[in-house]
Amino acid sequence: MPVRLERRMSFPPDIRSIGRVRRIIHDLLAEVADAGDGFGVPEFVDDVVLLTSELCENAVLHAGTAFDLAVMADDDEVTVAVTDRGPGALELHLAEPRQRYGRAATHGRGLSLIARLATTWGTRHDAGGRHTVWFALARRPGSVPEPATDPAPEHERTWSAAEQGRWLLHVPASLARRLAPVDLVRELAGRLRDIVDAAAVVVEVDRGDGSGASELARAGAPPADGALAPGSALSVPLPTTTGLHGTIRLILREGADAARARELTELIAGRIAITAESQWLHDVDQRRRAWTTYLAEASELLGQSLDLELTVALVPQLVVPRLGTWCAVLLPEPSRRLRLAAIAHADEDRLPELRAVLDPDAVPGPPPQLRARLAAAHRDAPPSWFSDPADGVAIALRAGGASTGVLLVGRPAGRPHTPEDLLLIDDLARRAALAIHNAQTVGEHVRVSQTLQAALLPRALPQVPQIDFAAEYLPSSTGADVGGDFYDVVEVDPERWLVTIGDVCGKGARAAARTGLVRDVLRALVREGRPLVGAIEMLNDVMVEAADPQQFCTLAAVMLSRERHEGRSAVAVELVLAGHAQPVVVRADGSAELIGRFGTALGLFETVDLHCTRHLLATGETLLLYTDGVTECRRGPEQFDENRLLEAAAAASGTSAARLVATVREAVQRFASDLCSDDMALLAVRAEP
Repeated sequence: MPVRLERRMSFPPDIRSIGRVRRIIHDLLAEVADAGDGFGVPEFVDDVVLLTSELCENAVLHAGTAFDLAVMADDDEVTVAVTDRGPGALELHLAEPRQRYGRAATHGRGLSLIARLATTWGTRHDAGGRHTVWFALARRPGSVPEPATDPAPEHERTWSAAEQGRWLLHVPASLARRLAPVDLVRELAGRLRDIVDAAAVVVEVDRGDGSGASELARAGAPPADGALAPGSALSVPLPTTTGLHGTIRLILREGADAARARELTELIAGRIAITAESQWLHDVDQRRRAWTTYLAEASELLGQSLDLELTVALVPQLVVPRLGTWCAVLLPEPSRRLRLAAIAHADEDRLPELRAVLDPDAVPGPPPQLRARLAAAHRDAPPSWFSDPADGVAIALRAGGASTGVLLVGRPAGRPHTPEDLLLIDDLARRAALAIHNAQTVGEHVRVSQTLQAALLPRALPQVPQIDFAAEYLPSSTGADVGGDFYDVVEVDPERWLVTIGDVCGKGARAAARTGLVRDVLRALVREGRPLVGAIEMLNDVMVEAADPQQFCTLAAVMLSRERHEGRSAVAVELVLAGHAQPVVVRADGSAELIGRFGTALGLFETVDLHCTRHLLATGETLLLYTDGVTECRRGPEQFDENRLLEAAAAASGTSAARLVATVREAVQRFASDLCSDDMALLAVRAEP
């Protein structure tokens, strides 16, 4: 009668397993021959053993995992299937080009042998990633194969404790160095699952950051609900020495030896703990590097602007969402009362709600607990927690020995602030406070400079019949320094007006003081009735007495008066140039020319050489005075120079004084490739009908 036998067994990825496989094949074929009609040949048995050995060797050397063997034999055919345990960490590395591990190029001929000797063969890949190679070989008549000596059926043999320990813990050093710690833990968990016959092995770690335990590695999956026997769950802590805590959880199959499983789990727990700590320390190092980079970039961003509003608005954007879900900055008013200066939330739709409870000026405003925390932080108290309206921390912004405000940071999503978070928030608060303090200091300096600059220029140009005045002042800086350029128009008497424009060397407070001296002394001398040249000579005496030759000044002074020329109204011009550039006269016919005679700059020498020239502005003609910032404005190696100035002024012939000034200013700005490095002042005087 027909005979059919079947064997299914599992083996560790040990080359010694192949010898046991060969004995099993011999025994099985002999059993079939004994139960059948007694035919078979030794060559057939050798072919089956050879092909099976090749498949097992491939599983051990190439997959690097444990493997399953299935053998089915009857009177007519033998079918063998070898299945590896899927793409484990070792298998993934061993699957890379063999030359990386020094494997000979002649290895891996097993499939070629199977293709030549097997009757049929093939491969299968299941959804779990397991790989099966099978072959079938038809039997031929012949003698009965001899049974192998010293048979040891695999299903009756158990691994020794030494073999189990070696398999659990031994990972070649060359491969362990190439594996990421997580992959190595996953491989160790897979080995533990195979040894103790567990449905699943899960390694969980708690990194101490407030997020709780998380899964580091998993091998297998627990069976469906209801399939677990009582007491099948086993938990073993990891013997860690750092701030990392972990557990190995096992889900045992029914009938598994729990005591043996615990012993083996405790054996491998130390190796897993070392690997997990290595990964944790690596993550900590990477995280600290990331925070260091973050703080450096935050400092760079905060230091790029000295504008107070921009600096304050940047602080919440740096905090959210890395250190909290929301952030607010409150700054003190001159009355010491706090005001909400900037706010941000990871969910912008919640900004109105948050603003309503954080803004001291809003309704209902901060709750009592938060008001107390704000007041304490403003008094430079240590960081304090609050839970209303939302969990967060209040930290004082302090720089220069004084409080510059309060920083509020809401807790991150899904977890509280960790001690590391508080250190980072405190560090960022110090950097933000310093940036805010610097911006406030610069802002105050700019306000003082702008106030001083405005005091050195006329508040408004006078309204004079038959004479149209227009002026513009363009500082080269953002207002942080007082420029040295100035202009002035002052009434000497009802029929005469003193028009001056000049440039004091340098910038800042010294230049401002010298500008005020030049303007006020010249006004006083001219109003006393002194002639223009005499007044400027006395001004030079005053500047020389100051004994500061670095604060010299160039000046163009004009005395205007109304008169009639050939029956028509005109404006008489007396012009004195003390080291200053020649002004431009724009004629009614569209032409433009430079007028005046050069003289000595003021404040350099005890005696100056000055000349007064007389000119006449007919109706529709304009006198344009300017400082050297106009003609010396550069575009690369080129200057705007007097020729371009004359062209621009002539283009505005016939227009108002304001239009002429605007035309010249626009021409200079179009010419310059960048901001001009010197201040510019333009003053136009037009004779009207």
